[in-house]
Amino acid sequence: MSKPTKYIFVTGGVVSSLGKGLAAASLGTLLEHRGLKVMLQKFDPYLNVDPGTMSPFQHGEVYVLADGAETDLDLGHYERFTNSECTRLNNITSGQVFEKVINNERAGVYLGKTVQFIPHCTDVIKDRIREVTESSDADVIITEIGGTTGDIEGHLFLEALRQFSLEVGRANVCFIHVTLLPYIAAAEEIKTKPTQQSVAKLREIGIQPDIIICRTEHDLDEDNKAKIAMFCNVEKQNVVAFRDVDHTIYECPLDLRRDKLDRLVSDKLGLESATPDLEDWRLFVDRIINPTFETNIAVVGKYIELQDAYKSIYESLTFAGAHHDTRVIVHRIDAERIAEEGPSVILKDMDGILIPGGFGDRGTEGKIIATQFARQNNIPFFGICLGMQIATIEFSRNVCELEKANSTEFDQDTPHPVISLQEEQKGLTTMGGNMRLGASKAKVFPGTKAHDLYSSELITERHRHRYEFNPAYRQQIEAAGLKISAVSEPEGLVEIVEIADHPFFIGAQFHPEFLSKPNKPHPIFSGFVKASLANTQFKA
Repeated sequence: MSKPTKYIFVTGGVVSSLGKGLAAASLGTLLEHRGLKVMLQKFDPYLNVDPGTMSPFQHGEVYVLADGAETDLDLGHYERFTNSECTRLNNITSGQVFEKVINNERAGVYLGKTVQFIPHCTDVIKDRIREVTESSDADVIITEIGGTTGDIEGHLFLEALRQFSLEVGRANVCFIHVTLLPYIAAAEEIKTKPTQQSVAKLREIGIQPDIIICRTEHDLDEDNKAKIAMFCNVEKQNVVAFRDVDHTIYECPLDLRRDKLDRLVSDKLGLESATPDLEDWRLFVDRIINPTFETNIAVVGKYIELQDAYKSIYESLTFAGAHHDTRVIVHRIDAERIAEEGPSVILKDMDGILIPGGFGDRGTEGKIIATQFARQNNIPFFGICLGMQIATIEFSRNVCELEKANSTEFDQDTPHPVISLQEEQKGLTTMGGNMRLGASKAKVFPGTKAHDLYSSELITERHRHRYEFNPAYRQQIEAAGLKISAVSEPEGLVEIVEIADHPFFIGAQFHPEFLSKPNKPHPIFSGFVKASLANTQFKA
């Protein structure tokens, strides 16, 4: 008889952006190092069906899963921190819940009954947990609930969790509540009252947390632990400090291990598991904090002001840097500045230039200028999705002499549409979830830089775009020196372009940042950072 699946629900209180996702992902890391199989999922209370149509300025990065689901960026943390391979089942929003209930009502599923929040909406939420359980052989499923306890939009999810915990048995469920312990400098005191109030609000809903994780700038002394334990009705040992880390978010699992969070959870759930061996993780963190070398890389984009807009790209550069014992110093540069001030002023000290993905024409000309500067000055270049298209446009204009070459996304009347809308995208009137999304296979041609990096002729990568390299221009562009080094299988769509006689010049139509891991950097990121480091050392 198989053992029952165990469930961990991570809620948050006091304020948003406490790091619930990092706490959940870090706990996943610790449990995996104890030999357990872990799966993570995210419940988001907002009414959007998914983040696919949300602005990066509002929501940050849209993280794309292998099955094409456009999800919350926290799922990126889940896949990077653990071996979880998430699907569209692992992220549900209030929008999806209501959409499902309304569609059921229209289809007569409820047989004329009055449709209500309880049980119909809560049933959809509980069914999603069961679907994840049935589709996975995980020992533990960790579910993060977005938002802040007490917000009206999150109440439905908390009620569903309360019901679910009774249905599967409290012995199989661990509630973890993440709260803020503010430090009042004038009084030189950590204040526990916000945590007490947040837990009281959670208990009003019918949920008693088993463990409280306290976000704090300072160590949590025994007196404050005892006070929180008493007023929040938990054991003192189950009050855990989650301190601000000094250098990198990948220190978080090591910090939570100090208070034995993984052991507390294992004891609560009756999980038999070994003490975690975190040596590989410690070595990885040490390579980030104490590298031998450093290199300067410019990320030239349009969402530069927002840290989370290119989250997976920044993390992928960190992983590749650690692999090469190198600190990657990322310079976030607004593409419009390049067009206004010139590349020689802004990019002259850069060892590598990366153009990320994006939508819309703002900053396009600045990205083209930056790409030309990298190509002509032998600066390692990496273009991702839109960045690959920008590289194609720049090469077509300045090497193939196709004046006004462009993408039809930016200029419908361009005389040379070297990038054009996919045939299947024409005529679509809705925006959500209808791009080329998710993982697909590609063939990499031998004798190319891409083949050297992958050491394979068949790769699988994740996509999120509508526009493609126009095959009508392939022969002309290749003859001029921009080589096609990979195409999709079986469609033959262009996936990678490169310049052979350049130190490193690669554009990828897909998003390799979604497959980078802490101790397994993506091969193109690894090659790009290696080339940038070589450029640094050459200049020295």
